[in-house]
Amino acid sequence: MSPSASSAPPRLAVVGVPADRRVGLFQDAMRAAGLPAARTVSWAAVLGGDAAFLPGEIVRVDSPGEDAEVDGLLRGAGDPTRVEGSARWYARFTSAVREVARAASAAGAVLLDDPEDIAVMFDKRLCHGVMDAAGVPVPDSPTSGPDAAPVRGWADVRALMADHRMPRVFLKPAHGSSASGVIALETAGPARIRATTSVERDEEGRLFNSLRVRRCTTENEVAGLVDALAPDGLHIERWLPKASQRGRAADLRVVVVAGRATHAVVRTSRSPMTNLHLGGARGDLDEARAAVEAAGGSWGAALAVCERAASCFPDTLCVGVDLLPATGWRRFAVGEVNAFGDLLPRLTGLPGSGAEGLDTYGAQIAAVLARSPHTDGPHDAPHDHGPHDAPHDHGPHDAPHDDGPHDGGWGEDRREPRRTSTDHPRNDRVIDAS
Repeated sequence: MSPSASSAPPRLAVVGVPADRRVGLFQDAMRAAGLPAARTVSWAAVLGGDAAFLPGEIVRVDSPGEDAEVDGLLRGAGDPTRVEGSARWYARFTSAVREVARAASAAGAVLLDDPEDIAVMFDKRLCHGVMDAAGVPVPDSPTSGPDAAPVRGWADVRALMADHRMPRVFLKPAHGSSASGVIALETAGPARIRATTSVERDEEGRLFNSLRVRRCTTENEVAGLVDALAPDGLHIERWLPKASQRGRAADLRVVVVAGRATHAVVRTSRSPMTNLHLGGARGDLDEARAAVEAAGGSWGAALAVCERAASCFPDTLCVGVDLLPATGWRRFAVGEVNAFGDLLPRLTGLPGSGAEGLDTYGAQIAAVLARSPHTDGPHDAPHDHGPHDAPHDHGPHDAPHDDGPHDGGWGEDRREPRRTSTDHPRNDRVIDAS
């Protein structure tokens, strides 16, 4: 007897760079789930006006990566290591994502990633403002929200730091990723300045991302970098003192799939930037959890902060949340939410998350299968928001987190109108995990 039509697996398509390892890892997860390979729609084709999808396809939007051809179409430079041009990149990229959405809708396909969610996540000023308005703990910022004054250069940075009493800040390109163009800045009076960054200038004055973190100690050098970065947009955040693990600054990347925190990795570094490609190293997650609990906090409450941040983007299946533990491991804030924050090879799911034994891509596929009308029977997938077991530990102490049913919402517009940062009183910037 032949299988019924209802038992046919869903058809997936992924918009990405075919040779990129992200696409390769997703295809590996498809095979591990017993599914045929996803159809790949290249970013080069999309940017060339050829975004074509099939009726009933489920479409995953992935990163345009570091492909020189795609970067040239987006940024204009054709060199993914360049820093300048991020505003142009953002405008062209978000336009292309909206075109993907239009083409998918016209074909009767379903998106796993909402274009407006992506547009907000790729503007750090808007992303910070949306989280702040929703009561998610975030570092204080004078550039948060759609109505914040623009940063035109070094003079504006100095004035905002003085006006808001922020002697230590992170300066971030509004549309950057992977710490591209980020400057960790410390001041002590008018003459003492120290900046930590991976940005370097060549002999022609062009800015490049380097894999080497370096320090600048003169105002002229720092001012020159800031003035060069400012035309693409800058975001300023208070530099919160981070918890440490074995003498190294520590934070966490937490992946949230369909509303549930499924994966987490500790990132540690001797520099303010913990990104692994800048010399950061994976820390010990069990040790971090033990530190939270030894401080009288709750690991479940820490994960709940990430789920609250992800709930600001209800129509996107998966996001990566940068969770900043304050000194002492008891209080937490969210630094960023990343649309493509799931590249964590070989990392399997958290105990009690529903994604045990699955990598980040496998967890997303499991969530798709669980929601697909073309599959029969229940699936053990991370979207199941029944009672959390002990390792996830969301008890009554997690009052700031709404532990009602989470709906990832892909394919349905269930979004409440977004509030700006002016619609909500400023929150406490960090949340106690007790």
